[in-house]
Amino acid sequence: MDGFEWNKIAAALLIALLTAKGADLISKILIHPTVLKENVYKIAGAEPVATGTPSQAGPGAIEPLLAHADSTKGADVFKKCASCHTIDKGGANRVGPNLYGVVGAPKAHHPGYAYSAPMSQKGGTWSYEDLNTYLYSPRDFVPGTKMSFAGLKNDQDRADLIAYLRAQSDQPIPLPAGTK
Repeated sequence: MDGFEWNKIAAALLIALLTAKGADLISKILIHPTVLKENVYKIAGAEPVATGTPSQAGPGAIEPLLAHADSTKGADVFKKCASCHTIDKGGANRVGPNLYGVVGAPKAHHPGYAYSAPMSQKGGTWSYEDLNTYLYSPRDFVPGTKMSFAGLKNDQDRADLIAYLRAQSDQPIPLPAGTK
């Protein structure tokens, strides 16, 4: 076989892969399944099965977790954020804003960053509880946010990350009462 034959084989494989990926993307756009709260068909004698109910309705309380939070572990968790955010003082914005001094700062405050309208309208400051809820599910806390991160579902990871974010400040705000 000459080089032209190999090119045809490679092109055929690429077209097949692109077609499969395109079909996958289109199907996700067109089809939005809904999970039922209970079965439609009731079977006599069968135990009901809980479907679509999450094991946890939201994030756990942050105060008890902050008592045992480890900012060193939080630095490791922050690596998930580092592709879009910087944390150094005076650092540049990336896809997301620089997060230096974010704990206790006003929401949508970083100069030079174009926040989404829902985030700009949220108001208030980044309290420990707000950060906990936001990091659990950004889209639920600020519907319409342009942050595409799915969230951190592990309670201790969120607490460690918040402890790390708190430490990245000139004047870290005090921990809630009952923590270290």
